[in-house]
Amino acid sequence: MTATAAAKGAAGSASWADALLLSFAQGGYVQSHPGILQPAEPFLDLSGEDIRKSLYLTTDASGEELCLRPDLTIPVARDYLASGRAGQPAGFSYLGPVFRYRGGRPSEFLQAGIESFGRPDRAAADAEMLALALEATTAFGLKDVEIRTGDVALFTALIDALNLYPVWRRRLIKDFNRKLSLTDDIERLTLATAPGRNEYEGVLAALAGSDRKAALALVTDLMSIAGTTNVGGRTVAEIADRFLEQSTLKGGALPRDALTIIKRFLAIAGDSDESVAQLRALASDAKLDLAAAIDQLESRVGFMAARGIDTRRVRFATSFGRGLDYYTGFEFELHAAGKTLGNGVEPLVAGGRYDGLMTQLGSATPIPAVGFSVWIEALTRHAGQGSAA
Repeated sequence: MTATAAAKGAAGSASWADALLLSFAQGGYVQSHPGILQPAEPFLDLSGEDIRKSLYLTTDASGEELCLRPDLTIPVARDYLASGRAGQPAGFSYLGPVFRYRGGRPSEFLQAGIESFGRPDRAAADAEMLALALEATTAFGLKDVEIRTGDVALFTALIDALNLYPVWRRRLIKDFNRKLSLTDDIERLTLATAPGRNEYEGVLAALAGSDRKAALALVTDLMSIAGTTNVGGRTVAEIADRFLEQSTLKGGALPRDALTIIKRFLAIAGDSDESVAQLRALASDAKLDLAAAIDQLESRVGFMAARGIDTRRVRFATSFGRGLDYYTGFEFELHAAGKTLGNGVEPLVAGGRYDGLMTQLGSATPIPAVGFSVWIEALTRHAGQGSAA
């Protein structure tokens, strides 16, 4: 691409993005301007240490680790919590550069989006986010997009209803949040429950039936005796969790019937109405109380239809997840139609519900939150391809 072409592309992106921001403002979303330099800790805590290799980091004079913002959700949320409106319903839009190492692609790129805080009508707010996200793709001339949705709250409700040991609950929910599908992991867990020998039999036996606090105390004592604070880069807490997990596995704490139910749950996919019917059938057959989570899904689908979204186009899958720990409910991605998904293909627009984020950022009380990010670069590229066609 020539410099002139690149300049024209950038100008086109800015023009589309400005029009998009204007439409958000007309919808009542006030533009937010968070700082480019942000504390690194929230990003590392909420997205995991894996994100570190993508961040542009520095340290201030006090030793605090800072970074160029890799996205805008957390910065907008932090500004909201620091404002006088914290806890009250408020909606914000944004447009600005974000910075993330992406292996050969530009590390600085534009991101737009919306964050909605404090609304108690969760199903209606979720549907509004999807409707506005679709409007964003339409603003760029893309009318044929694939809509992928999921709901981590359904998986959490399933795990809670199965009444598994806490270590299994933590592990399965963490795996769900970090992966697009649990199918392979579930197969591995099935094999892992088979009896076998372990070189740490004594430690595992001592931990049998323990909670996380007791496991951490035991491993801390053992490592203190050994005169070490980490092994292979793992902290004491990580090693304790691993031992507790292994002791739980050894006791066969994840029953075969639970695995069967989880597998059946993760196989549910289709349009929203079909998925609701399959979920209610599963709950009835397994005698599990999933009514509240399924009702929330069904209510959301109703609000989507009320906003003019053709729900037959909405692809729902119980195994769908965005790979971030802070999502607590509805999740979605919009992709260019006909594009093969997976293998690192980025969505055009993506977002979801993250009700737990505000307390993790310091709020004394939970605050409902939902939003989405628009990847201007991807939208511009696909819009250009559409124009060329």
